[in-house]
Amino acid sequence: MSTENIALQYEAILRGIGEDPQRGGLAETPLRAAKAMQFLCKGYEQSLEEIVNNALFDAKGDEMVIVKDIELYSLCEHHMLPFVGKAHVAYLPKGKVIGLSKVARIVDMFARRLQIQENLTRQIAEALQEVTQAEGVAVVIEAKHMCMMMRGVEKQNSTMFTSVMLGAFRASGNTRQEFLQLIGRG
Repeated sequence: MSTENIALQYEAILRGIGEDPQRGGLAETPLRAAKAMQFLCKGYEQSLEEIVNNALFDAKGDEMVIVKDIELYSLCEHHMLPFVGKAHVAYLPKGKVIGLSKVARIVDMFARRLQIQENLTRQIAEALQEVTQAEGVAVVIEAKHMCMMMRGVEKQNSTMFTSVMLGAFRASGNTRQEFLQLIGRG
C-alpha cells in the first residue's frame, strides 16, 4: 500500500476518535504516521537471503558464538502497540560462521513486522539455523510490552522472557546452561 493510502487511513482514524485532522498540530500527522508505520514494518519488504547476502565464512571452530543485548523494537500484532527489548542469540558453528552484523539484521527483519514475542523468538532461531546449518541455535528475548503497560492491566515493571533452543541447545543441558550463564540468565 502506498504512503498516501496509509495516510488516508490515519486521517480516518483521527476523525474516528473525534479529532480534526486539519488542525495545526495534526495537519501533517497522517503522512508522518504513515511513513513511521512503513518504517516500523519494513521487515515485510526484506528477505533472509537479502539480509545475509552470502556473508557466511569458513571457520574451524565449533565453540559457541553469542551476540548479546541486540536491541529490538516491534509492534504487537494484537494492539499494534510497541514492545521493546533485547535479543540474545547463540549458535554452535559447523564449519561456517555468519557475519556478526547479520545476526542483528535477522533480529531486525523479523522484529519489523507485526508480531507476538513467542513467534519472533522462533523465527529468529529457525532463520539462523537455516542459514548457518549450525549444530544448535539458542535465542532468548526479553521485552516490555506497551499493551501491558499503557492499557489493560497497566503493569509498568513486567518483562516477558521467551526462549527457543534448537539442536544441541535442546539436547544438552550443559550447552543450554552455559548459554544462559553467559547472557546472565543462568
